[in-house]
Formats: sequence, C-alpha cells, structure tokens
Amino acid sequence: MQHSRPVGRRQLLMTGGALGLAAAAAPLLTAPAQATSRQPCTRITDLGPGIEQFALMSALQVGDTVYIGSRNLEPTRVLAFHLPTRKVVSQTVLGTGHSIQALAVDPTGRYLYAGILAKGDEGRPNLFRWDLTTPENPAVGIGRTEDRDIRDLAVAPDGTVYAVGGIPGKAPALWMYDPGTGKVTKLGVPDPKATLARAVAATDTTVFFGAGSTLAGGDGASKASLYAYDRAAGTFGNVTPPEMEKDPSLRDLVVLGDRLVVSTSGSTEPAKLAVMDLADLSSYSVTTTSGKVVKNLTANGDTVHFATDTGLYSYSTATKVISPVGFDGDLGEIWGLDHVGGTLTVVSGYGFVGEIDLATGRSVVTDLGQAGAPVVPQTTMGIAADHRYVYVGGNNGIARHDLRNGTVLNLRAPGEAKDAEVLNGVLYTGQYSSQGMWTYDPTKGGQPHQLAAFPSEQNRPLDVCYDAVNELLLVGVQSDTEGGGSLWTYAPGTGKKAAYINPVDGNQLVRAVATRDGVAYLGGDNPTTQGPRGTLVAFDPVAGRELWRIDLPAALTTGTAALAVRGRHLYGLTRKGGFFVVDLTVRRVIHTADHRAVCPGFAAMVTSRGVVYGVSDTTLFRFDPRTFAVSTVVAGINGAWYSGPHVTADHRGRLYTMRGHNLVRVEDRPVSGS
Repeated sequence: MQHSRPVGRRQLLMTGGALGLAAAAAPLLTAPAQATSRQPCTRITDLGPGIEQFALMSALQVGDTVYIGSRNLEPTRVLAFHLPTRKVVSQTVLGTGHSIQALAVDPTGRYLYAGILAKGDEGRPNLFRWDLTTPENPAVGIGRTEDRDIRDLAVAPDGTVYAVGGIPGKAPALWMYDPGTGKVTKLGVPDPKATLARAVAATDTTVFFGAGSTLAGGDGASKASLYAYDRAAGTFGNVTPPEMEKDPSLRDLVVLGDRLVVSTSGSTEPAKLAVMDLADLSSYSVTTTSGKVVKNLTANGDTVHFATDTGLYSYSTATKVISPVGFDGDLGEIWGLDHVGGTLTVVSGYGFVGEIDLATGRSVVTDLGQAGAPVVPQTTMGIAADHRYVYVGGNNGIARHDLRNGTVLNLRAPGEAKDAEVLNGVLYTGQYSSQGMWTYDPTKGGQPHQLAAFPSEQNRPLDVCYDAVNELLLVGVQSDTEGGGSLWTYAPGTGKKAAYINPVDGNQLVRAVATRDGVAYLGGDNPTTQGPRGTLVAFDPVAGRELWRIDLPAALTTGTAALAVRGRHLYGLTRKGGFFVVDLTVRRVIHTADHRAVCPGFAAMVTSRGVVYGVSDTTLFRFDPRTFAVSTVVAGINGAWYSGPHVTADHRGRLYTMRGHNLVRVEDRPVSGS
C-alpha cells in the first residue's frame, strides 16, 4: 500500500523517456548506516485483536456430528458440532501448524484423522488421530510426511490411511500411514512436474492421486493430473481424462460405489466434473461447470452434490445435467458438504453450519460462535485506515475497527482481503482468490460486494495503492496457476478497469506497486528457479505501456518485497532484507544496504509525514530521508501475519500495523531533520 502526493498529469508526460533504460552500476551492499543518536517520540496504542472469529478450513460429518478443522488460529484445533442439539460438544487441540485442511474417518467411524498445514513446525507431527469414542482425550500425533502440508486424506476399506499435499520446491508424493505398524511411508512421486497435490481417494486395490499446479504454476509445471496407484504392484499409471488436462489442478476425488468422481480447479477455463467407471477408467463422462473450482463432492444415489465459488449444485449421473441447489442467503466459501437422509450439511467459511432439506428447500443456519466454538484472534492479511475506521483482513472476513468508540464489526467477504485502500471513506480490497476487487461503504451499511472482476487466472492480488494523478487504484497481482502476474487498474469515478498481463515478464509477478507523478512503479518477484527476479518497471497505467526498467544489482536479485516513494526517490526492500534507493530523475540505484537484521523476509512500506516506514515480521522501522539510514521504531513487534506483513497510515500520518495478534496505532515523531 503506497500513498503519493498528487501531481499534474502534465508532469507524467515529461517523465516518459526511452524504453528499457538500464541502470548504471550500483554501489555494493553495505552494512546499514546509523541514524542520529537523539531519541524520537513514539507512542503505541493497543487497539485490541485485529480480527476475532472461528475461522475454518475443513469439515466432515460422521454420524450426527460434524467435525470442523480450524484455519489460521493458534493453536490448531478440531471441534465437534452436534447436529441434533446444534451445539459444539467437544474439541481437541492439535497445537502444531496453522490450519487443518484435511479430515478423514476410518471405516468403523471410530478414528478421525487430521492433516495440518505445518509451516514453521518442521520436525513435528503433521498427521493426527482422534479417537471419537473418547472425545475427552486429545488427538495424538501419529507421524509426519516430508511434504510439510497435508492437503487431503483418504482411508481405504482396510483402514490404511493415504495423504497428499506438498512443500515449496518439491514435487508432491503419495504417503501411507499403516495403523498396524504406526509407520508413515513414502510411496513415490507420480508427477515430477507437479507443485501440489490436493486430492486422494482409495479403494481395496487402488489409490487415486490428484495433483497439478494450483500454486507455483508456470515455468513448465504440470497441469491437472490424475494417477492410479496399484496397491499390490506399487506402481502408478496416468489416468487423467484429456478434457481436464488444461485445468491447473485436480481439486477433489471421491469413490461412490463403482464410480470415481473427479473435479478440477479452473483457471483460463471453467472447472470440470468427471464420473469414471472404476472397472474401466477409460470409460467416463466429463461436464464443464460454470465455476472456477469444484470441490466437496458428496452423493445421494445417482446425484452428486458439490460446491463451487458461486454456490451449491447437484449433478445427475443419469441425465448429466447440473442444477443449482437453492439456499436463501450467502454460503460464502464452502469447506464442508455432506449428505445424510435427504439433508445437505454445509459448513461455510463465514463460520456457520447450514442444514438444507432437499425435499422442502428449507434451511437452518447455526453460527458456530454462538454454538460454542472458540472466537479467538486470527492471523491477518491486509490493513487499511482513514480518520474513522481501520480495516483488518482475515479469512472470509474483514474486521472494521471504529476509532471513535472502539467497537469492532466483522464484515463478510469471501476469500482473503490481501491488501486494501480507503478513498473518501470507501474501502477497496484486492480479494484472493480470483475474486477481483471488492468494496464497502460504511455510510450505506450492508456487506462488502464485488466491484470489479479480472481474469480469473490472475488470482492473487498482493499490493493496492492509489494513483491520485490518474485517479486510479493500482493492484499488483500474482498468477498462481500460470506464472507471472499483472497490474490491475480501476477508476472509482468511472468504473473503467484494465488488466495488463505480465508487465515485467512471463515469470515475474508484480509483488509491489508504488506511484509518483502518474507513473506506476512495479516490483517484480519470481517464485520459480528460472529467469530474472527483482526487476523494476516504470509503467504508464493509462496507456498500458512500459516507460523504462531497471535490473537491480546482483546482490539485490532476491525478489521485490515492497516499494515506496518519497519525493524523487523510490525505496525498495527485497525478500531477504536487501535495501535500495532509486533516483527516479536519473533512473539509477544510488544507495544499497543490507537490512536483514530488521527485515529477514517479506516486508511492507508506507510513506507518512515525509518519512518512509517499513515493517517486517519482526520490526517496525523508518528510513532517514537524507542518509537513508534505518532506525528501529518498534522492536519485537512480531505481527501475527498470514501472508506477509502490512503497514498503513491514516490522514494524520498515524501508522497501523500488528503487534502479535493485536492491531496497534503507532504515532511516531522522528527527531528534527531525520
């Protein structure tokens, strides 16, 4: 998020110039200079938890109880929601990882298995088992897959457990847990070009492994792939329906009697649904849906029910017709769907359980917080502020903090508000995944709504800033499935929008955006192992064309983390603490430094009261406008972020960021002249 003083459009035209101007030789990285020894005045106000909710990422019905896995909460936990009483009746704390995406139950209904997303918990279990006959006893860690994150679990009829998932930089494997021996075994990597596996299903004889490139796509990564693993022979065979091969990933699998139901996540095309004959996998039918993703497959006889990003649907395997399932309200992002006795049980990312009677169409909704689920602070996403409100993004929600009376209101918005801006009291967000731009006007009440859609493969907005010269919102974006990224532009006054695909190059996403005199400055980052990273591009957001670019010195080519503008200087941080300053009038790097001590990884920056501030996972800091020396403002701020730190400023220049799980306001008065 970057704020800039408005300057006339005329000056934009004067700053044009030849395309592709390269940077002159830059100074070597040096240790950070020290700022003045005089102490500034810094006041910190704790505004309470950034966003509190019971956020969830998985659900599975066993008998009359729905088991629900938490998302981005500490500690991780599974709770049991009893349908007859509509109460949370028990829960178990897993304690490692940050989210639970995978749940499965053994054929007897006794053991519930849970797989976690385990970033930051290397060496600790990521596979757990809970004995449902004694729910008062906690789940126990039973093993770990080398693929750090478990995305899906399946239990074969004989009780053998299979797990799939992934870890950045490695192709995903199929893993097996044997309850008899207690061992976790790697069974092989069927697709060496896949980046993530999200679906697994098992029969007596075969395990089905679904993978692709939902994350870290491009650079030769595989698209949707389906493999059949012969349990007796220990071999894999590719059984992917050709009609699904253009989609980025297999999304879900379920065995229904003598058939295998398969779904994909879409990107440049809508998601697909296939029904395959288990006795002859070459015999199948494929149907194209209207959604970007098809998941949570469940069945009632010849009817398959499923969720998409647009709601609930049913598919008749007899007529091959897709029909909507009626629901009076907004189900949001669905993480659980089961059919029992004519009732669909839906678990929404909005934190509720919906029960839909398919015969009558009537439904009952139970808020999990009111039913006894723990409402606790969640790790956060983007932050935006004005004179009245501060907004903090979470999963499927945005918390609105009222600065006048201290009240907090949770708003509903599907996915994740990765970053945001407030203009004239109206909130604008970049919404992950493939949700485009959303908006909320507190004077009108209601809930946030989608303002503008953009190409669905450009799914991960990362940085939002406002270009006051051209009156445009600018959004830097990553394409998870195709590689590269884009710059979105949106004019709040006219509603005009544009998307400029791969403005840096085919591999580099746009991680950071800053603006000056009507020119957008794009910071490239490259998650692949091939090609350049950290390229800076000056871009005309009205004409949609490059003005010039700079390739950073070799010591700084670890990918851009954040950009900010102060006067004629463009400040930048890399993802490994490298710091640089570009003089925009001569288009040359004039200063570099190594700031890993305060900025070991991802970062964000904002310009406030004539000073550029930065925040990392550990520290809030500022840069001296004359010497570019770094000074710590708040040490050990250690914000509880999910997808990288953020900092914003209100109209008075007060800063807002996270300290732990709490939102804090920082009023910083640097000493005169610094």
